[in-house]
Formats: sequence, C-alpha cells, structure tokens
Amino acid sequence: MNSVDIPTIVQQQKEFFSTCKTLPVSFRISQLKKLKKLIQENEKLISEALYQDLGKSEFEAYTTEIGIVLEELGLFLKKTKRWSARHHVSDPIAAFPSSSFILPEPHGVSLIISPWNYPFQLAVAPLVAAIATGNCVVIKPSELSTKTSEILEKLINSNFEASYIHVINGDAATSQALLREHFDMIFFTGSPRVGKIVMKAASEHLIPVVLELGGKSPVIVDKGTDIGLTAKRIIWGKSINAGQTCIAPDYVLVEESQQKSLIEAMRKAAIEMFGEDAQKSPDYPRIINETNVLRMQQMMEKGKVEFGGQSDLSKKFVALTIISSPDLQSSLMQEEIFGPILPVISYKTWDDALHFVKSKPKPLALYIFTNNKGNLRSALQQLSAGGVTVNDTIMHFTNGSLPFGGAGFSGIGSYHGKAGFIAFSHMKPVMKRATWLDLPLRYPPFKNKLKLVKLVLK
Repeated sequence: MNSVDIPTIVQQQKEFFSTCKTLPVSFRISQLKKLKKLIQENEKLISEALYQDLGKSEFEAYTTEIGIVLEELGLFLKKTKRWSARHHVSDPIAAFPSSSFILPEPHGVSLIISPWNYPFQLAVAPLVAAIATGNCVVIKPSELSTKTSEILEKLINSNFEASYIHVINGDAATSQALLREHFDMIFFTGSPRVGKIVMKAASEHLIPVVLELGGKSPVIVDKGTDIGLTAKRIIWGKSINAGQTCIAPDYVLVEESQQKSLIEAMRKAAIEMFGEDAQKSPDYPRIINETNVLRMQQMMEKGKVEFGGQSDLSKKFVALTIISSPDLQSSLMQEEIFGPILPVISYKTWDDALHFVKSKPKPLALYIFTNNKGNLRSALQQLSAGGVTVNDTIMHFTNGSLPFGGAGFSGIGSYHGKAGFIAFSHMKPVMKRATWLDLPLRYPPFKNKLKLVKLVLK
C-alpha cells in the first residue's frame, strides 16, 4: 500500500464509522471473537514470523506476544458490555431536578503505529481496545520486523473490510503520509524521539494521542535482599527479547557492600538460564538488525565487562553482558540501551540511590528490591515512573487490571484493560433536566438572590 491509497482508506473508514455500525456492543463483541479465533487458528504462523524477525522461541513468542493478546481479548470479551454502559453520577443541588451520566463513545477512526520489538503484541493489544470501543482502525506496523508485519497485513486485511480495520505496511514515508491525515485518535508505541514527531503532527489537527515511549528503567537493590532471587529476577527481565523491551531493566543501583555478590549471582543466573554459550541456547533471542548489534558493541566499550561481551554481527547475536564502572556521560548511561547490556552502579545510602534516579527523566518502569518498608515507602513517594514492580521485574505489565503507560518523558496516557477502553473512548458527560419544576433562582433579575445562592453554592 503506497501513500496515494492512504487518503482513500481513511475516507472509507470515516464513511463507515458514520453509518454507526460499529456502535452496537453486539457488533464489537462479534469482532473481538472473530479476532480471537483468527489468532488461535494462525498461532503457528505468528510464532514462526516472530522467530524469523527476533529469534524468539515458541515459548517466548506465546508468553510475551500471542498469550498476552489472547488474555487481553478474554478480558474485553467479559467486560466490554459493562464498560460500554452509561455510568450514572450524582447531581448537584443547583441542578435539581436532574439526572447525570457518563456515556462512553468511540473517538472514530484511530491510527495505531506499532514498533518492531514486540511486533505482534504491540499492534494487536491496542487494536483489541479500539474494536471494543467501536473505533475503525488503521494499523501501521514497523518496517523492521518484516515477517510479522507481513503476517499482520495478511491476516487482518483478508478477514476485515478495509473500511473497518486495515493494515498499511511501509517505511518512514508511509508513516509520514499517515500522520498528515486527520485521524480522530493516534496510538503510538516507540521511542521518545519519534513520539515527539507524532505529537507534533497530531497537534496540527488537535488529535488526541496516547504515546507509549521508553526511557532508562532503573533497578534499585537494597541491602538485606535475597541476592540469589534478586539476581535471577533481574536477569530474567533483562534477557526477555534480548533486552529489546521498553520496560527492560536498563541499569542497576546496588548498595556498595553487595555489588560483587550481586554481579556474581547474576552471572550464575545467566549461565543457568542460557548455558555457558548463550548463542547456542534455543531460548535466547536475537537483535533485530546489524545496526543495533553495532550499537551494542559500541556501548560495551563504555565500562568494565564483568560477564558476557560476546557478539556475532552476521548472526545478530549479542550476549547478556554485565558492566561495572560505566561511564556516566556515555551513551550507555545517557540513552536507553534497548539490548542485553546491564550496567551496575554502587551507592552508599538509600537516599543516594533515590537522588540518582530523580536526576534522570521519568522512566517507563521502576524496579525496587527491598525488605525495608521505610525504604520502599520513600522510594514510592519520591520517585515517579510509568509503573513499578517491587521485588521483581516486568511483572506489573502482566496485570490487565493495572494501567500501563509512561510518565513525563516516558509517555502520555495508558492502556491495558479498562485503561485501554478509556484511552480509545471519549467519556461523554450527559445531564438530563426535568421539566416539571423550574426554579427561578438562576434567572435575572438577580436582586436579593445572592444570599440564597451562597447557601447553595459553597
């Protein structure tokens, strides 16, 4: 699909939306069921595409992509009817007699721009929310995850009308052409750099946006934690998708007396999971392209390699690598790593660790390992982040009852579960006034009415 066709697709979707066929809850639920069946019938094809793009094992493809979407579908199939219903709220005495309610309505025609790192999940999970809320949707997958993007285009475009849901593949020029269109809502997942471009384009038409971005998500390890378990959970979170995860642990702050033992425990955990040579492990993913392998190789030079450090450009392999004494002014500590490199930095006091995190832009995720209730309380009060997991990594993402999104630099808006329903909806407020009584207080002339008004409005 080239840019010449884009205005036609968008116009067709606007026309279809105007027919109101997407509004009945029964239609939305039928389309969710259709999507679920489509995914289940093509699970193998999707899994194979994810392996070709990122070297994901069948287990990781299901647990981090396909299964996540199916779980989201299950939640929306259960809750869409309830979430779509009008929600009554109380009325002020000044409006007596009246009744008020909030009525969710779809934005209209929505654009979803998805990234390459979780190319199936991050395209289809927001699609679930868009369908459930009655939107029409254009999806623009990443041009880097070519196999998965091709599968998305094939499955969606051959099973849904273009006037309702349509996948448009292409490069950056295609994205730019899409951003020139007057969509009713834009949902973007990607880097803060591109997020700024999306937000600027959306501002031309005052289009509401959800921006799921990234940042350097810190891990803070307090003294007195179970070092073995802590190390295992950090390494697990970092190794998923070879670190190419927006909420992957980006760096570790550890109390100085535990730095050596934590590094050693993480080394042992990595070997237990992937063996002495992770390149031979069927469970260890690959980097998306050679450009990012080269970027990882350069970052490895910005500190002391304590473990790992191996890479193979032709195989797009970079080993899980632990680095101590990182150069704090280098790209390793100034940019989101987005790969399997983990810098470890020691701190003297808990306040020192909090100050370090506060000196950086707000991250998408924050991981706190502690058994100290006071330290946990101070961290949660003082540190802002898109989401937090305590004594583990990544896991807050798995709870569909929690909103997922950024804070400040790491994003605007959230989704997952009800938060996704709200993101793709306008919560329309409605007040219905009765006609059997019309109090004269609000009408001119206002002589001698102010005292009575002050009794009501206070």
